[in-house]
Amino acid sequence: MNILQVLPELNAGGVERTTIEIAQALNAAGHTPHVASLGGRLEDELKAAGGVLHRLNVGSKNPMSLRRNTKALIDIIKTDKIDIVHARSRAPAWPAKAAAKATHIPFLTTYHGIYNAKSGLKRRYNAVMAKGDVVIANSNFTKRHIIREHKIDAGKIVVIPRGVDMDVFDPNLVTDAEIIQIKCQWGVDSGPIILLPGRLTRWKGQLVAVDALKMLGGRGINASLVLLGDAQGRDDYVAEIKSKANSLGLSDKVILAGHSRSVPTALTAADVVISTSTDPEAFGRVMAEAQAMQRLVVASNHGGARETVIEGRGGRLVTPGHGQALADGIADILGLSKSEYTKRAKAARTRIGLQYSAQAMKTATLVVYEQILRKQGDN
Repeated sequence: MNILQVLPELNAGGVERTTIEIAQALNAAGHTPHVASLGGRLEDELKAAGGVLHRLNVGSKNPMSLRRNTKALIDIIKTDKIDIVHARSRAPAWPAKAAAKATHIPFLTTYHGIYNAKSGLKRRYNAVMAKGDVVIANSNFTKRHIIREHKIDAGKIVVIPRGVDMDVFDPNLVTDAEIIQIKCQWGVDSGPIILLPGRLTRWKGQLVAVDALKMLGGRGINASLVLLGDAQGRDDYVAEIKSKANSLGLSDKVILAGHSRSVPTALTAADVVISTSTDPEAFGRVMAEAQAMQRLVVASNHGGARETVIEGRGGRLVTPGHGQALADGIADILGLSKSEYTKRAKAARTRIGLQYSAQAMKTATLVVYEQILRKQGDN
């Protein structure tokens, strides 16, 4: 079984991480994983998973590149005897779909995000992600969005939530020394740590978190806010975060930590992990990973977070974009006794392991591949 996954890059993010995990699953099952992408920092992990990288700028949105990328993908399909093309992003999905059609092989998509459409042109552009022979949705929320937005048959959609590698996101593997080290890197030596993982972009709600931090200070909670993620060139937004923190007297309490390869350690070092997205998250991987690390969470009450976070158990769900509601949720968790926190956190890890493990995601995806090929053989 030769599967070609297609995505723009192999840098940090849920799409990229899932691509690597499926490559691992294919390799473990005796298959050679193929990825068409411009590459990135996860190339070594793909290589370790026995994967073959076909370096190709399939993420280009230039219409002139469509024909060139389609031809390149057709060549890959023919040379490497690809059985299924699996597109994970909109721009590369267009040439991937055309190449699959030209070579008469199945085309599969995973709908990883809620692609907002404010015009008919954007809606048509997004629609390619709903044109797979099978469409994988990463949450029930995403499935409902696909049906509402694209009016496709619900029977074409398979819900496979993103998975957490419970062997990697295991609190027992993080040492006290590692926690001390990362706190030193952040420059935090006292007080609660509020961790907001995610790339620095406005809809992720970092400015809302800064507001909430100020409100917590007014309650006597002397916490630090660590923003863990890449700016990806959004220098103006970074400057705005710094300016707001400075205007509120929080310059020394808002830490822009950048990208980290030690996410499990970062999560364990936090007292509470937050997701402040102002637009709905399709799934909310960070909330699942944090709970796997036995950290309680506060998340915006919309999108996939309503599935991964159980109110009052794994954490709190609060009004999106509302600094006071976020502060209230954080204060509630920080106010728990140590025994109550630990009890809830252990239960949260158990639930994530049962419902959202990477192994379950890998198994379910390989089953979809096998079903598609079986159907293809019957036709």
